Amino acid sequence: MTTTSYESMRPLIMQDPPEFDIVHGSVRPLPTNPVLGQIRKNLSVELDERRRALAAAGKRLFDFGLGDPKEPTPPFLREALRAAVPEVSQYPSAFGTAALRRAAAGYLHRRFGVTVDPEAQVLACAGAKEAIFHLPLAFAGDPRRRKVVMPDPGYPTYEVGARFAGLEPVKVPLTARRRFLLEPEDVGEAVLRETLVYWISYPHNPTGAEAPRDYLRRVGAAALEHGFIVASDECYADIYFGEPPASMLEVQLENVLAVHSCSKRSGMTGYRSGFLAGDPDLVRGLRALRSHPGVSQPEFVAAAATAAWSDDAHAAERREIFRRKRDRFLRFFAEKGLVADASDATLYLWVRVPEGHTSSSYALRLLDAGIVVAPGIAFGAGEGYVRVALVPTLEECEEAIRAWARIEP
Repeated sequence: MTTTSYESMRPLIMQDPPEFDIVHGSVRPLPTNPVLGQIRKNLSVELDERRRALAAAGKRLFDFGLGDPKEPTPPFLREALRAAVPEVSQYPSAFGTAALRRAAAGYLHRRFGVTVDPEAQVLACAGAKEAIFHLPLAFAGDPRRRKVVMPDPGYPTYEVGARFAGLEPVKVPLTARRRFLLEPEDVGEAVLRETLVYWISYPHNPTGAEAPRDYLRRVGAAALEHGFIVASDECYADIYFGEPPASMLEVQLENVLAVHSCSKRSGMTGYRSGFLAGDPDLVRGLRALRSHPGVSQPEFVAAAATAAWSDDAHAAERREIFRRKRDRFLRFFAEKGLVADASDATLYLWVRVPEGHTSSSYALRLLDAGIVVAPGIAFGAGEGYVRVALVPTLEECEEAIRAWARIEP
C-alpha cells in the first residue's frame, strides 16, 4: 500500500484561510479543488450580496442585475405543475419524461423546421446552467483535444464547466466591429485542431447580438473539418425583436448540440428545466453521463415544461413585454446620450459607459441611485460596458428611468 505524503498533496491544499478540523480540534489546511481558485465568484452570488446589503440599509433598489424577470409565470404552467404533484414521490428519469422529450421535439419542428427523434436526440436537463456545466465532462478524455473555445464576454459557466472537466478554456474576444460573432478564423487553425467543444451563444448573453445563418454555416463547416463539437446555447431564441433567430440545428445536426431552456421563454427560472438536442451520437454520450450526477428534474416540473414547450402563445406575450421595456430604455438612452451596442435580442441591453468611467465605476455610480446593473467585466472582456437586464416590471422601469435621468456623468 502506497502512502501519499503531505508534501505531494501540497498543490491541492488551500493554504489560506485555514479550516477548523472538528475531529482533531485543531486548525489545519484542508484539501480543495484547485479549480475553485481559478474562477471568480458567481455573479449571482455577488449581486445578491450587494442587494442584501443595500436593502438592509433601507435603499430603494431597481434591480437590472440578474436575468430573472419579475413577470409572473403563466397560470397554465403553474397549474400543470400543481396537477402533476404525486401522492407518492419517486425517483424521476435521468433523461426526462417521454412526454417532455416529445414536446421539445415538437417545439424544434414548429419553431425551426428541425425534425429530431425524441428518443435518440433529446435529453431533458435541470436548467441550462446544469447542462452547460456538465456537457464538456461527457466528452473529455482525448489528450489531443483539450481546448474549449468560448466567447468573451460570455456566460461564465462555459469556462467553469471546462475547467472542472480538466480542459483548457480558450476565451476569444468579441468586438462590436465583428458584430460580436465568434468566428472560426479568429480562433486559428492550430487551436481548432485541438478543440473539443466550441461554444456559441446566439442570441448572445450579454450583448444581445444575433447570428446570421451564413455565420452558423461557417461554424458548422469548421466543426466538420476539424472534428469538434459545436455547443449552441440557444436559451434566448424566443426573445427577439426583428426576424426570429436561427438555430444551429437548422444548419446541421452532425457534431452539434443545442441547449434550450424554459427559464426566459416561459418565466420558469426557478423551475430549472431545459433540454439538449442534436447529434444522436453526442446525445448517446450525454445519456451515459447524466444518470450519475443526479441532475434529473422532478416529474411534476417536467409536466409544466411539457406544457411550456407545447405552447407558443405565452412566449409571444412575454416577448412583447420585453419589447416594450427595451423600446422605452432605448428612447431614454438616446435622450441621455448613451449607446447600446447590439441589443437586438434577449432581455439584455449592452450599454457603453460614459466617457471617463470604467464598467465598475459606472455601475457603482448607478448604484448610488439604487440602480443595480452588471458591470461588463463580470462576463469577461466587457470593459467599457454595463449589462442592463430588463427584469423589473414596466412600471418599475419607468421609475428607474426617472432616477437614472437625474444622474450626472
